Amino acid sequence: MGKQQVQQYLKQLDIRKSVVGLATGATAVYLLYKAVRAGMKCQPPLSTASPTCIARLAIERERQGRDSGELRRLLNSLERKQDEYAKSMILHSITRCVYLLEAEASACTTEDIMLVGCMLDDKDNSVKTQALNTLKAFSGFRKFKLKIQEHSIKVLELLSTIWDSELHLAGLRLLNSLSLPDFAHPQLRRVMPALIEILQSDYILAQVQALRLLSSLAQKNDLLYDILNCQVHSNFLNLFQATQPGSLLFEALVFAERLSEGRNTPHYRAVQWHYNERSLHEALFGDGSRLADRLLALVIHPEEEVQIQACKVIVSLQCPQGSAVQLSSSGKTSHSIFNSGK
Repeated sequence: MGKQQVQQYLKQLDIRKSVVGLATGATAVYLLYKAVRAGMKCQPPLSTASPTCIARLAIERERQGRDSGELRRLLNSLERKQDEYAKSMILHSITRCVYLLEAEASACTTEDIMLVGCMLDDKDNSVKTQALNTLKAFSGFRKFKLKIQEHSIKVLELLSTIWDSELHLAGLRLLNSLSLPDFAHPQLRRVMPALIEILQSDYILAQVQALRLLSSLAQKNDLLYDILNCQVHSNFLNLFQATQPGSLLFEALVFAERLSEGRNTPHYRAVQWHYNERSLHEALFGDGSRLADRLLALVIHPEEEVQIQACKVIVSLQCPQGSAVQLSSSGKTSHSIFNSGK
């Protein structure tokens, strides 16, 4: 065997050893991945400890089969008087623990949820934001959902009274993880303009979450008119430009489809609705709307899910009677080859 062959053989041995090492350490790698993912789910304060220390606790728990006690220690420390920065750091660590130490999180109580919920009344916006992230983490457990829903009115109030992009993102993510109860509908009507304003902000992550929430609310008969009559900026249709990120475009198209389907239902059409001239309805479905042009451009978008969703909106813009239509460049509909979506 030549020198080069020997070196190649040794290299292959090293590679095999590395593969075996990776396989045997799969549990640790997975938990470290969860740690990083948990850290991405909530924005940390400026100088929090690395999430890998909590991942080590999770690994130890897997090995020893007993609680680390870390989550309970953090919750107990939250009960003591802390300054705003300390509370923010503690809440951030609690959030990571909930994602990583699932058994310990499941053992928590509704009193713990109430404790975190109290932080929504803190005067510091970063504490509010971290509390929203923590509630979002706990919402992954069915046993806590009803208790967390009780805070939905407060969350809506925060979204409508505080202009903070990170708080908006955290609040919207929380609301999207819940089934909003009917008792929240009056508050939703009051905050609808704020939700539409967040939708028109320049923070893409919050815009996507706002669209998901609004798409869900658009399916509620008693909220549809409130959404459609909200005032929007003159450049609202920029949301449907091909240059927008695909994730934002897709959610905007889903929203448009839900609104179009809702306004064409017999229940909705039975009432003669009147819309503000600057309303969302006029921007999307009015005689002067340029939505048709945007949709036709998106049919050839590079991302397939955007193409498909654009076609779905086009189909939904047919006449309510189900006759085939075509979108003209002026945004109006006319009879043509679109054969009832088939």
